[in-house]
Amino acid sequence: MRTRRRRPVLVTGGCGFIGCNLADRLAERGDDVIVLDNLARAGARENARWLKSRHGDRIDIVVGDIREPILVISTVRGARAVLHLAAQVAVTDSLADPVGDFEINARGTVNVLEAIRLHNPSAPLLFASTNKVYGRLCDDARVARVNRRYVPIDPALADGVSEKTPLDFYSPYGCSKGTADQYVQDYARVFGLQTVVLRMSCIYGPRQFGTEDQGWVAHFLKTAIENGSLTIFGDGYQVRDALHISDAASAWLSALDHMLAARGRVFNLGGGPSNSVSLLELIEGIAPLTGRAVRYGFADWRPGDQPWYVTNTRALAVALGWQPKVTLRDGLLSLHAWLDGRFGQSSADKGVSA
Repeated sequence: MRTRRRRPVLVTGGCGFIGCNLADRLAERGDDVIVLDNLARAGARENARWLKSRHGDRIDIVVGDIREPILVISTVRGARAVLHLAAQVAVTDSLADPVGDFEINARGTVNVLEAIRLHNPSAPLLFASTNKVYGRLCDDARVARVNRRYVPIDPALADGVSEKTPLDFYSPYGCSKGTADQYVQDYARVFGLQTVVLRMSCIYGPRQFGTEDQGWVAHFLKTAIENGSLTIFGDGYQVRDALHISDAASAWLSALDHMLAARGRVFNLGGGPSNSVSLLELIEGIAPLTGRAVRYGFADWRPGDQPWYVTNTRALAVALGWQPKVTLRDGLLSLHAWLDGRFGQSSADKGVSA
């Protein structure tokens, strides 16, 4: 039996990309970890095996779904903290199944909140929100094309999007995540829970099995490694800021370790202006890594696609002293090395499988 000093940290969605990296960092520093994951996403089972191979009994993997209230209660009850990342993460899937998207993202989050409120109210909750709660943010009239990217016309956005930006949910995914985001904040105000909301931009790095719908940096690199062809939705000049997973994990752990400064707060989490890149610029940067030009074509914009989004990270810097450390160039090198080892020709020769 674990003593109170050794009560575990619960990571929901802990076999996903961000979740497994957080679980790894927690276990690495000596925390016991419970991972709750339904193992439905591509790569989740492989990430589960990776965590167990690295940390053994320090990580307990519970296969289950946050839509199951009794299971959620059983895992939340003994946790010293909850990092809630379990979610439906693709805009396209939310369009195909809005009800399922709502049940996972909104109802599932309320299940977690209620389990904490009723059975473990002293446990902090850190919630993975998204920049999609700000909607499309800039319409075509508010951006200008400069070289290979869009830039905002409004000078107030020069340092990126702050937490003061009005919410404007767009797409079922934006609505479900935005609903959960607001519930997490309200449970802090009304019930006194210790909560932190992290509205994340593009997070990338090793152990990300990127797809066309989610994890676009890894998807671009993986497609290039496999000599495939990319589809760009829109015109390719749209801009995102990219944050390496090591920096993202440091922000999460900093918030967890400094709850007095972070509790009740909402933070935008991303790479900031210095790590911003357009889709076309990223494709140009990938070519030297793979040694060949990347093939791509175009398709229509998708609902809610933002022509420009860059995070203002000042609030995190002031509250927690956090700053991104990994440059986009170095981050891409680390991701390429992992993807090439996992999906490149050498891995195919070795028979690596998911």
